[in-house]
Amino acid sequence: MITLDDIEDFTDLTRDEIAAIAEHEQIPEADAALLADYLMHAHHGAQKVLAMISEDIRNALHADDLPHARALYAVLHRFIADHPDAVRGAE
Repeated sequence: MITLDDIEDFTDLTRDEIAAIAEHEQIPEADAALLADYLMHAHHGAQKVLAMISEDIRNALHADDLPHARALYAVLHRFIADHPDAVRGAE
């Protein structure tokens, strides 16, 4: 049987990055892992993931949920470190 961990391991993203996509799209993490894998192989997909995480940070800040915004910022920081093309492609 394939588990959520197996599905997430097939992607180029961390579990936290997948969780951020799931939160943004309001979908289960298994579906978010599949979407993440698709996006990371699509033209400008990394920029779309960056935008999703950034939007979730803004939403957390607007909701005065500073701990969640900080957690998402850490996810964003790691995402950019692992996928610098997400920033370079957005310029």
